[in-house]
Amino acid sequence: MNQFSELVNKQQQFFKRNHTKSIAFRIEQLKKLKHVIQSHETLLNDAIKKDFHKSEFDTYSNELGLIYHDINEAIKKVKRWSRIKRVRTNLVNFPAKSYIIPEPLGVSLVIGAWNYPYQLSFAPVVAAMAAGCTIILKPSELPIHTSQIMQQIVRDNFSEDYFAVVEGGIEETTALLKQRFDKIFFTGSTKVGRIVYEAAAKNLTPVTLELGGKSPVFVTESCNLKMTARRLVWAKFLNAGQTCIAPDYAIVHEKIHDQFLEAVVTEIKKSDYKLSNNNYVQIINQRNFDRLTKLIQSEQVYFGGTCHPEDRTIEPTILKGIRFEDPIMQEEIFGPILPVIAYKNIQDAIDYVKSGEKPLSCYIYSSNRKEIKQVLNEVSFGGGCVNESIMHITNSKLPFGGVGASGIGSYHGEAGFNTFSHFKSILDKPTWFELSLKYSPLTKRKLDFVKKLL
Repeated sequence: MNQFSELVNKQQQFFKRNHTKSIAFRIEQLKKLKHVIQSHETLLNDAIKKDFHKSEFDTYSNELGLIYHDINEAIKKVKRWSRIKRVRTNLVNFPAKSYIIPEPLGVSLVIGAWNYPYQLSFAPVVAAMAAGCTIILKPSELPIHTSQIMQQIVRDNFSEDYFAVVEGGIEETTALLKQRFDKIFFTGSTKVGRIVYEAAAKNLTPVTLELGGKSPVFVTESCNLKMTARRLVWAKFLNAGQTCIAPDYAIVHEKIHDQFLEAVVTEIKKSDYKLSNNNYVQIINQRNFDRLTKLIQSEQVYFGGTCHPEDRTIEPTILKGIRFEDPIMQEEIFGPILPVIAYKNIQDAIDYVKSGEKPLSCYIYSSNRKEIKQVLNEVSFGGGCVNESIMHITNSKLPFGGVGASGIGSYHGEAGFNTFSHFKSILDKPTWFELSLKYSPLTKRKLDFVKKLL
């Protein structure tokens, strides 16, 4: 589409005029973004309620609050992150000095995800602003009201040659990906991630892919069962399971399998998940609702399983008697369904997880440090927790990202700044002295000396 080519060109020209390289400019834009979001909180809350029936509490605690934290940290630390970094110079380059200059990559495309439409759109935007990039944000079209409000508040407060929001679906995204960007940041499914990666490769554009996968939970015999159930239930049914780092399935030691199921059900009943209680949300659309209902086999339901098509909700559902070859174990669930599998030997459970794609997250609930170490050392995954779930995302000092099929690259905090930056390596040498080693004649004596230096 012609307008996208014009928009990218505008941002390229703006970037080339070096406006965004000023630290003062970056801080000013970050402060403006925070003010814009804060002053439109009511509209943002109304929009996400229309799309998900999401409460004001959940919108702040797992969307807006995290964005404000990212902005505040970037404002406080961007000057330090942007400093030239001195490094040691090797002897062969004496008497030079060496340093690394962080510089913004340039015009960036951020493609957001639908499940946390504000946080997964604006968090990478914050990182791009801090690094000094210009930004074109393409929010997901599925939650239409949140997409519209993001487009509105950005259009009304930012110049499009610096920060613009483009709405639309597959057609618009495909057209955007044909443009030449300096950085592409995508959050979404592995399937679409491959398409983005392929498109980026045509222009050798660096990408960050925040994808997903089946994130396992290991529950060992030595765990604190009551606390495990409490933390796991909260993490699984947050956002009705529509969380990329949600526990996807639980592998539970056979000796505590039955007690675990009872503890989980007790916690679900205590939490009383309902739209009317403002602690639960809808499934995003009918297609995903239908997909999830097909995964629930009545003979496997231990608790829940009731689906309400009139408001697109599915009760928190626990499945038991699950085998690794069952249909529900072949894809990321992304909904309020928790399959539970019993294991005898921790190594067998680990080997199963290792036989599949590397997950975005992994969680282990245990008091046995040997088993904890075994899981952390053997299972490759993006990030995770010990005796907790999901909460690692709230620590901006922990880079967030996947590995293998669950993603490429990471962000949050300084890692986000690094993601949108290039680190330019410089050797700075004076002219008052020069060793003759690299110049003719290339003698045996010089060779011996070079061997010692290198």
